[in-house]
Amino acid sequence: MTNSPRHHADEVHEHDRGLSHDLKSMLSRRRALFVFGAAGATALAACSTAGSTASSTTSAADASSTTADAAATGTCVAAAPQETAGPYPGDGSNGPNVLVESGIVRQDIRSSFGSYSGTAEGVATTIELTLQDLTKDCAAGEGMAVYLWHCDRDGEYSLYGQGITEQNYLRGVQVADSTGTVSFTSIFPACYSGRWPHIHFEVFDSLESAVAGEDARLTSQIAVPQDACTTVFAYDSGYANSVRNLSQVSLDSDNVFGDGWDAELATVSGAPASGMTISITVGVAEKSANTQSAPSGPGGGGGQPPMGAPSR
Repeated sequence: MTNSPRHHADEVHEHDRGLSHDLKSMLSRRRALFVFGAAGATALAACSTAGSTASSTTSAADASSTTADAAATGTCVAAAPQETAGPYPGDGSNGPNVLVESGIVRQDIRSSFGSYSGTAEGVATTIELTLQDLTKDCAAGEGMAVYLWHCDRDGEYSLYGQGITEQNYLRGVQVADSTGTVSFTSIFPACYSGRWPHIHFEVFDSLESAVAGEDARLTSQIAVPQDACTTVFAYDSGYANSVRNLSQVSLDSDNVFGDGWDAELATVSGAPASGMTISITVGVAEKSANTQSAPSGPGGGGGQPPMGAPSR
């Protein structure tokens, strides 16, 4: 089967990714290269990432220090793995295509836009992605565009979820600045049955490609640390179902992050009362290096949002 960063509806709607993909993904991650040295250095050092060594309770302070050190030394991060976009991408691969709608390029994604109205409730959260172009000696991914989306406080996805097919909130596109950073004002994502709390995103080489809804260079997901989830879910009663759901899943059992999450685990700072910040540095490799086999075969751990359809 030809690898593709896009997934058709029949590929993601009913099936898990299968053992063959898991093995391929594990091997791919363990071959990820870290590139060290100041800008202009030419030496490449291959570092094994055997096993998932990142803790789901990574402290924001430690992670911030690591990020600062990496920036100072010109260190590359590992390539982000390709993941399924899931059945609710809203990018035209499974039903509606929000990317071609006027208004999708926005920083605050809490409210619906265009002909829709409505605002997603939840703990205010800033989501920041810093892109490194691994094909250009880890230079900042300036000019790249990111399409980001995630579930609401009830675990539903706009355009698809029960009662919110006429909403398009929690979806938006931003273009990376000179540091390769994009930032979205959103809410903290819920934890629904069978899936670890996560955020979906696609990276395009340009805004033109993004708003055409074509040729994503990377499709992946962000895992949210457990300690931050526990804090937010306990603070806001609107996340009551997330408390129970989080207790029944782990990063190891998750059907997306279970084969390794080193390059996908974000750091979180802030407090629910004043607002949270979810941050991650994303290594964007060549498109061919960020592909995976299409999901195949039924399997366990396929997580279901409240509306009852399988999700990823």
